[in-house]
Formats: sequence, C-alpha cells, structure tokens
Amino acid sequence: FTMKLDDKYFAKTEDITRDGIMGNYVHGNEPSHHVPYLYNYTDRPWMTDYRVRQVMDAMYKPKPDGLSGNDDCGQMSAWYIFSALGFYPMEPGSDRYEICSPLVNGATIPLPGNKALFIAATKQGPKNIYVQRIKLDGEVLHRTYLLHSELMAGGTLEFVMGAKPPKSR
Repeated sequence: FTMKLDDKYFAKTEDITRDGIMGNYVHGNEPSHHVPYLYNYTDRPWMTDYRVRQVMDAMYKPKPDGLSGNDDCGQMSAWYIFSALGFYPMEPGSDRYEICSPLVNGATIPLPGNKALFIAATKQGPKNIYVQRIKLDGEVLHRTYLLHSELMAGGTLEFVMGAKPPKSR
C-alpha cells in the first residue's frame, strides 16, 4: 500500500491505470481485491479496517467516473457493497466472510424464508473506523470472520466502532 509502483509495470494493460493504484496495491483490477483482508490472518487484524476504509475513501466517489477501475461483472461495485456492510467473501468457494470496518450506520438485508439480517454500526464515522467488538444476535464474536450459514440465518449483526485499534477482537 505504500511502495511506489512504476508506470512501466502496467503501461501496456487495458485494465490497470494509475487511478486504481495505492502504492503497490492495484484496486482497479479484481485479482487484488482480497489483499486488504489478509491482515485478518495476522496479529494486526485492525489493519484490515484501516486499509478497507482507505480504499473506500480513495477509490470510490459519488460521480459518473467514481469507480477506480473496470466494473466488469460488477466486481468493483460488489467489493464496495460488501465492504460497506462490514464483511467480504474473500475466498471463492469458502463459506467464510472476512470482517472489516463497515461504512454504513445500519442496513437490512432481506433473506429467503421471510428472514432478514439487520446490521448496526454503533459510533461508526470517519474517525471511528476500527471494529472494537462485533456481536451476532447478542453474542460477542472473538474472531475475524462470519460464516455464510450465520448470515443466512438472519438476526442482528452489531459492530461497535472506535477511533483506536482494539487490543483484540
């Protein structure tokens, strides 16, 4: 995210432009979209929150050319929607969604069988980007992921946000 990537490495590609690059991270093309979530596999999972918010702020704008890359198959938009809700399906074929810093204060996702997933982000804001605690139906989760079955069961997913990285999740 901080290393300089020389233009010569993407000058002859049609999918990558300087607009979609942050350091050596290429958000403007789908194969890199999982990278900010890899911090969840380290001893600093709060860096996922930091990087996801950094990408959302830098790479998405509410204007006609507000995407930083090619939205073929809707992946740029899907990355944003999942990330803004606070979780992302990082690994295709897995039932696991990586937790990140939600951008929404709240959302409701209708589900099959007359169920719904209610998402609430307490204290969410431009300075409160770090997940301090996450609860699923009132139970605190001490992990950096959600399971597909948990999301599809519906219920309430509550994020408590703060301005400083938490000591643990």
